[in-house]
Amino acid sequence: MADQSKNNTPEIFELNNGSMHVKISNYGATITSLFVPDKNGKSADVVLGFDSVDPYAKGLAPYFGCIVGRVANRIKEGKFSLNGVDYTLPINKPPNSLHGGNKGFDKKIWDVAGHKKDGDKPFIIFKYHSADGEEGYPGAAAVMATYTLTSATTMRLDMEAVPENKDTPISLAQHTYWNLAGHDSGNILDHRIQIWGSHVTPVDQFTVPTGEILPVKGTPFDFTEEKRIGESIEEVGLGYDHNYVLDCTDQEKDGLKHAVKLRDGASSRILDLWTNAPGMQFYTGNYVNGVVGKGNAVYGKHAGVCLETQGFPNAINQLNFPSVVVKAGEKYKHTMLFEFSV
Repeated sequence: MADQSKNNTPEIFELNNGSMHVKISNYGATITSLFVPDKNGKSADVVLGFDSVDPYAKGLAPYFGCIVGRVANRIKEGKFSLNGVDYTLPINKPPNSLHGGNKGFDKKIWDVAGHKKDGDKPFIIFKYHSADGEEGYPGAAAVMATYTLTSATTMRLDMEAVPENKDTPISLAQHTYWNLAGHDSGNILDHRIQIWGSHVTPVDQFTVPTGEILPVKGTPFDFTEEKRIGESIEEVGLGYDHNYVLDCTDQEKDGLKHAVKLRDGASSRILDLWTNAPGMQFYTGNYVNGVVGKGNAVYGKHAGVCLETQGFPNAINQLNFPSVVVKAGEKYKHTMLFEFSV
């Protein structure tokens, strides 16, 4: 196992079990590439990203592959109150605060606390210490993210955080843009998707939930049975960028619930995602516009789809949403299981 490193240089690390080959950077704990085989055993890179760490560090990535925090998604007007204290956050996506602010966890260099590159169950452990008051949030927090290749075509991500001295909102999300046909194959509108979520949290004009929880039945948001992502996408404005309330079903794996199944017809690749989070942002890359990525591939609108399991957006200001407040000394745990098949 590699030595623990407190390295201030952005680097890319590899995990390879002979079937899956994943590259992950300590900059934002970011997945930069992920190769999995298709029905003919041919591997392709199925995540959007860049060949080196430089474009990430220069801010050219629209949250490609990173872990976002301290609180993922939008906080309305960058304001909340907790334990009688009012807090103000950076308005980095006017008029709201998005994904932890100007310099969220996705723009930090994490420490590598352990790394096994290959063999049985390769893994990498990242740690990050978030200071009291960082980006306006209360209290310090010790954060850890562990990526493990648990089987030939399965990757597990365990995210943990412990507030040290004050209660604080914590909701981390993994923001990879997936394209199962290959990162350079065009848009994902022909991918088929099934979401185990029969309700959504509708949003206002600034993509902040209104507080309502509405059934998807009979709307363009209904993916309770598998269908093309593009089937009704023109009915929802720019595209999907909505939080689904994940159902509690009998389908469980390692204590996690089935969130989504994504399928590409041409390659026959399938991604099943399991989680313990209450919600999932289904985002169809609506704002991606001419980003030059790996191998000079140009990523346009809908070039990838994000399946960000999470606490509900703006939950800190919505009492009817599951709470994202973690008490000092208690542990936040968010696990995602990415299961590839053909």
